Amino acid sequence: MAWSRLLAWWRLCLGLLSVLVCLAPCVNLQPAENINYNLVHSWADKLGTELFHLGDFITRRKEVQESFKDAKVVSRNGASIVDSMAKEIEMMMDLKVSAVRRIMDTAENTALSHQNDMADKMFSYYSAKEMLEPNDPVPPIPTPAPDMDKDIGEPLIYVQPKVVVLEPRPEFHNTPVNFSVSSVHVPVNVFDRAPDVIKAIQWSENLDQIFRDNYKNDPTLSWQFFGSSTGFMRQFPASKWRKDVPVDLYDCRLRSWYMEAATSPKDIVILMDGSGSMLGQRLDIAKHVVNTILDTLGTNDFVNIFTFDKEVSPVVDCFEDSLIQANLGNIRELKERIESFTPKSIANYTAALTKAFEILEDTKVNSRGAQCNQAIMIIGDGAPENNREVFELHNWRDPPYKPVRVFTYLIGKEVANWDDIRWMACENQGYYVHLSDTAEVREMVLNYIPVMARPLVLGRHDHPVIWSQVYADIEDTKLSDYLWDINQCEYQKADVLEYWQVHDRMLEPSEMHRRKYRRMKETWNQPVDSNVYQFMTTVSMPIYDRRENALINLTTDINPAAKINLQVTKIANILGVAGTDVPINEIKKLLSPFTLGVNGYAFIVTNNGYVLFHPDFRPIFQGYILKPSYNSVDMIEVELLDDDRPARDFNPVLMTIRDSIINQSTGSKWMLVKNHFDEMKRVARIKRQYYWTAIKKTPFTLVISYPEQYGVSHMDIRADQEIHRISIKGTNLRSVFSGKRWKIHPDWLYCKHSNRTFKTPEIELLYFLERMSEPGWRWPGSRSAMPPEHAAAMFSNNSSTGRYPSINEKESYYCDRQLMQALVFDARVTEGFSNTTSFNSKDDKGTSASSPIAVLMGLLPRNEFKQRFGVTVAFLATHSGLTRWHEFHSNAAEESGVGETFSQNNTRAIDEIWYKRAVDQHFVREESFVYSVPFDAGESNSEILVTASHAVFHNEGGKTAPAAVVGFQFQHSALYKLFHNITGNACAVDDKDCYILDNNGYVVISTRVHETGRFFGEVNGAIMKRLLEENVYKQVTVYDYQAVCFESKSDNNASSMLFSPLFHVLRVGKWLLHTALWYIVQLLQWAPGVSSHYADMYGDSNDTEPPPPAKHQEHHARNGNGHGKKDDDYWLRYLTLHRTRLKPCDMKRELYTLYKEKDNVVYNMTAHACERPFVVLPIPFSNLILLVIDQLCPRDGTVVLTVNPQPIDYPFAVNESLACYKQAREFNRMRPHSCISRHANESGIKLCGKACSIYANLGLLLLCHILSRWL
Repeated sequence: MAWSRLLAWWRLCLGLLSVLVCLAPCVNLQPAENINYNLVHSWADKLGTELFHLGDFITRRKEVQESFKDAKVVSRNGASIVDSMAKEIEMMMDLKVSAVRRIMDTAENTALSHQNDMADKMFSYYSAKEMLEPNDPVPPIPTPAPDMDKDIGEPLIYVQPKVVVLEPRPEFHNTPVNFSVSSVHVPVNVFDRAPDVIKAIQWSENLDQIFRDNYKNDPTLSWQFFGSSTGFMRQFPASKWRKDVPVDLYDCRLRSWYMEAATSPKDIVILMDGSGSMLGQRLDIAKHVVNTILDTLGTNDFVNIFTFDKEVSPVVDCFEDSLIQANLGNIRELKERIESFTPKSIANYTAALTKAFEILEDTKVNSRGAQCNQAIMIIGDGAPENNREVFELHNWRDPPYKPVRVFTYLIGKEVANWDDIRWMACENQGYYVHLSDTAEVREMVLNYIPVMARPLVLGRHDHPVIWSQVYADIEDTKLSDYLWDINQCEYQKADVLEYWQVHDRMLEPSEMHRRKYRRMKETWNQPVDSNVYQFMTTVSMPIYDRRENALINLTTDINPAAKINLQVTKIANILGVAGTDVPINEIKKLLSPFTLGVNGYAFIVTNNGYVLFHPDFRPIFQGYILKPSYNSVDMIEVELLDDDRPARDFNPVLMTIRDSIINQSTGSKWMLVKNHFDEMKRVARIKRQYYWTAIKKTPFTLVISYPEQYGVSHMDIRADQEIHRISIKGTNLRSVFSGKRWKIHPDWLYCKHSNRTFKTPEIELLYFLERMSEPGWRWPGSRSAMPPEHAAAMFSNNSSTGRYPSINEKESYYCDRQLMQALVFDARVTEGFSNTTSFNSKDDKGTSASSPIAVLMGLLPRNEFKQRFGVTVAFLATHSGLTRWHEFHSNAAEESGVGETFSQNNTRAIDEIWYKRAVDQHFVREESFVYSVPFDAGESNSEILVTASHAVFHNEGGKTAPAAVVGFQFQHSALYKLFHNITGNACAVDDKDCYILDNNGYVVISTRVHETGRFFGEVNGAIMKRLLEENVYKQVTVYDYQAVCFESKSDNNASSMLFSPLFHVLRVGKWLLHTALWYIVQLLQWAPGVSSHYADMYGDSNDTEPPPPAKHQEHHARNGNGHGKKDDDYWLRYLTLHRTRLKPCDMKRELYTLYKEKDNVVYNMTAHACERPFVVLPIPFSNLILLVIDQLCPRDGTVVLTVNPQPIDYPFAVNESLACYKQAREFNRMRPHSCISRHANESGIKLCGKACSIYANLGLLLLCHILSRWL
């Protein structure tokens, strides 16, 4: 009986087991049914509700909103704002022009009065590179007689450096300066004791007085300077010359402010001899000449380079027979291509000259190019004839006027045909130069500038005012390439040092990928605001020699016996250029960002369409390296229309607006645009209003823009809330700014004192609040942020302007009345926010919601509240730039650090990312908070903080405007714990993955903490792709037209390949050198420390080769350390970086944003097997979504979506580059108003350069000819 029962149970168990086995496949076929839609919905609702009530309780947002009830909402008049701002900028710029004009006038008069002075070679001056401070050690005086200088044939002169007291000044970025004297910088290629140089240094010392007077009249003046045509620059105030690179390469004559003031815009064709004789040193010199000419050109000039042998060819094929704008990108392209040029056969000068004239004529007829000066630069080692017929046909048709100047550069020591090439220059109002060494190239090339300046000088009274393009205040524009090379060496050093620590683990594919990705992320670091460089524009003006005739030594080297040949000769010399810098930050202060509101901004566009500044102007990458073409950013490359057009297919509407702006018209327009922000990882699609107007007497146009949705109205105070009225009522203005938990926007101008400096903006504000309470306080008559020094200057020049600098002329100041009124009002109504939220109170007035959750929060003890919710700080920021905060501590005792960290990183109010996002979120859902975590926060070991913010709007009369943003920060661990408590263990098991994503697709919560802050497309690309297909997210393509790429850099330089008898000698030497190096490498195998040092010093690139094959690793492991080179040194081959060079390029980012439809049907869809293995729901009262994924379904790991920049695949032709692609799609530009290219009296000036003597070694020439034929 028992056995029968047991058998029955056994059969029953087998039956049940068989049923389970049969059902098991069915369960696997429908794994997604494990995701309960209703359960997930309850999770989302509960999490959103609890977070909202937490924020509601912490921020007291209803109380803050109620506090603004006495304010009014008024319409914003964009046309009036842009006009007012433009006038303020014009007024400031007029003051700078006046200062430069005074320098110019004083310099011309001083030079004329000192024309008969003798040059004192022992004259002592304040050398910027040699002057000493009182505590500096005095260099010893040479005891023996100085050696003879072989170049000048005279003893070297030693003059004791002068001593000067320097003091750091904040207005000069804490550079130590002296306001009593100026300092002089002399380039390395200029001999400061040469008669013409030292004489100019002598008489220009008299400019110190006008420098001081200018600064007294306008203390906002930055550096004032006089750049001499002899090469030195006198700068005020005096300061030591800083050296960013090992060699001082600075020459003021190569700076845009000098070049554009010294000559009117230029169209230049450079012809480079491509005959077989242009080899070796001649080719090196010729390329150096070309590069120096290119360095003298600016964005208003046009150029192209042609090489000629039997045929005439452009060095950049795609530039063809046109002249291209001399911006940094195009100049870089020309320089790179000229480096690879190799001479070939016989040069055809007739064809080259004919081609050059035809190009210049075509450019002029078709109104392209500069439409002003035209010139041909010929670089060669001699012309077989003078080609008179070509000049008669093209250049001598309208005597005496010759529209095209010809400048000739004869290359080489042993040259025979110098007379024809000199004749070309002298008969075509040009200049002839003979060059035999690279050291003299710069100085000789610059001789063309005074020649092209002759029409300006002969005009005498016309001094064009030149405003430069934006530039970084650095010593040399080649600094970017230098810093990149240094950076690559640091990479190589770090790799080798790391290898000696971790060995072969570093060669694992994952480690190599991680290292490469980390370095690429560094290159993507493109800060908009940086203190590494000071960006500025410069206003400059040419200075003329007022003499019409001078005693000139016309000695030539043809007759060595004639050492002196003095003659009175007609001259038209330019003495130099006067100028002053205008920092971009000083211009920005005049724009009063407060009047434009949150997400509003202003920018300035030049006549070329380039931005002088713009919120998306990103001139730096990797945090400190200037981009190769950083100052050639067109306005249509930063104003990205939301029209889904392909890259560089710009909308005609935008092009029309651009044309109106560069033509300095006045207008307005609205556009749908894509605004990226937060390190270019988030994007918003909004409709914006644009207004623009010209800044008169400048090439600049001012543009302002603000969002149409919430920018058309703004907050304003009522008359009874004004400062003077509340002061009369007895309100102490300083009392509303009590305590230390508040700050104001550091970049805004509230009140500024001209004669006093303050440690912080807050201290300066308190000082002025005290002054406002005193009797007799008066506001300036201007609305916008006119600094006190400008107001004082205008008041002294024109008392009828209605400006009152101050109640006491000895203490001039300026206060922005509208901004100050708003700030004091905001401070009054939010005064109680910084008080700590009360606990253990059932009747907390700070709680805006009476929900049970909020009441429970108020009843919790302080330490329990902090432990449960992890709140660290609550904050408030208003539209007037005021930021308040208060900390949450575990106990009543003060804890330092939390508030300090917040206040150091979050003081810019409406410019903070959390402020902007909260205002945008208001129109998605009013009752909501925006939550965010730092990007890639899970990869760091520090505590992660979640930032939550909510916008407070004020409504009145049907108008609404953002008044403030409230928010709080809390620990990510507390949010994770809250999420875990709500979901239980449902998300902790292996069959489900739960994520909380923000509105741009970044992970806020994941069961794997290291994924926090990552873009979800990189975590699970397949599901992210489904979210796109189901319209949860929308993909938005953002183009980056300011990107930097890295192309392989070859160490081979074509100019060093000498196809002559010497080349074969070098080949032998090269073989000997390689043999010696091979033995050295063998020795290094027994000296790993030396090998490491070698790699540290000479490794230099930024990319790695593929990992070593497995067999190499196995072989290495089998043989231990071994002694064979292939066993021990294979790692060096895989860690050696490949040298690259910087290259301007375009990239794109695929960014993502949630669809704004509130009733998106996708949120009602349940999971369905593996066809839809997830449920996605919005989390109420937030910018978040909850995503639950069934992990039992197969996952396609090959699908990866990323927000990282990707190169744009343009349809380039063979050997075509981005510069070519842009040239074919060039934009309109407005030519400068000033063009002085000819003068009737210029034909009387005969100075056109000296001839040369011939010292030919016929034996050497014959030997070279025979060997070249034989070899």
